[in-house]
Amino acid sequence: MSYDDVEIEDMEWNEELQVFTYPCPCGDLFQITKDELRMGEEIARCPSCSLYITVVYNMEDFAAGSDPTTKKGLEPSKQQPVAVA
Repeated sequence: MSYDDVEIEDMEWNEELQVFTYPCPCGDLFQITKDELRMGEEIARCPSCSLYITVVYNMEDFAAGSDPTTKKGLEPSKQQPVAVA
């Protein structure tokens, strides 16, 4: 059984390690990569203890070519053409 269910939005992107992280009670960090998420993995493990969490996320956000670390769920506004008479 998982220690906790954590929304991907509550995790932090670590640019240096290239992983999403979340604090573990042991003092280390749960970790999961974008590639693992793209493959459908939902378990983030702590490298220092036996605990793990279930990551809640939308798999479509991690489809090939999309980058949720830069998108943050916001799409740029699209300008609509305006006809002038």
